[in-house]
Amino acid sequence: MSSEKEYSAEQLEAGRLLFARPWEFITSVKEMHQLPELDGIEIAFAGRSNVGKSSLINKLTGKKTLARTSNTPGRTQMLNFFGAEHSILKIVDMPGYGYAEAPKGMVDAWTSLIFDYLRGRSTLRRVFSLIDSRHGIKKNDLDAMAILDKSAVPYQVVLTKADKLKPGQLQRMKDETLKVLAKRPAAHPEVIATSSEKGNGLDDLRAEIAQLVSYG
Repeated sequence: MSSEKEYSAEQLEAGRLLFARPWEFITSVKEMHQLPELDGIEIAFAGRSNVGKSSLINKLTGKKTLARTSNTPGRTQMLNFFGAEHSILKIVDMPGYGYAEAPKGMVDAWTSLIFDYLRGRSTLRRVFSLIDSRHGIKKNDLDAMAILDKSAVPYQVVLTKADKLKPGQLQRMKDETLKVLAKRPAAHPEVIATSSEKGNGLDDLRAEIAQLVSYG
C-alpha cells in the first residue's frame, strides 16, 4: 500500500472544475423509500461525530453553509444529498457515528439506514471514511469499515485536521493507517491527508473524486 498519490496537472484541473460550479442541497433521507432515483454517480462521506465531515464538505465545494456544522456531535441524523447543476456527481453526507449520548434506538436506526443504503446503491462509487489524524482509527471506525467490507463498497480513508500534526507525526499516522487498511478487503490502498482550516489536501481529494466521475 502507498500513503500518497501524485496527481497530474490535468487531474488537479479536472478536480478544480468539478467543484467550481455552484453546489446545492438536494434532499435529506431517513428511510430507504425516500432515496433519490438511481442516476449518475454518488460518493459518500462517513466518519465519527465531530471528525469534521461537514466542514470538509463545505470547504471541498467552496460553500460555507452547504453541510450544516455544529458543536453538538451527532447532529447529522439522515443521509443528506448535495449536487451541482450539469454534473452527474452527487455527494452524500452520512450520519456521524460513535456518539455515545445518542439514544440506542436512534443509533440502531442510523446503522440500519446506512447498511441498507450501502448494500443497495448501485450508483455509489466510493465512501470516503474520515479519520481524525490526531486520534487515528478507533474501534467504532473499524466497526464502520466492517459494514463497508460486508457491503463490498470500496472506501478510502481521508485524514482530517492534518494541520494539527507535525510532518513527521502525520507521516507516522499515514503509515499506521495503511497497516490497518492492508487487512481490509474493500479498502482503497491510499490515504489523503486534509485540513479544512488550511486547505491542505483538498486539491488531491477533488482530483481523486474527478477520476471516479471520469471512470463512470
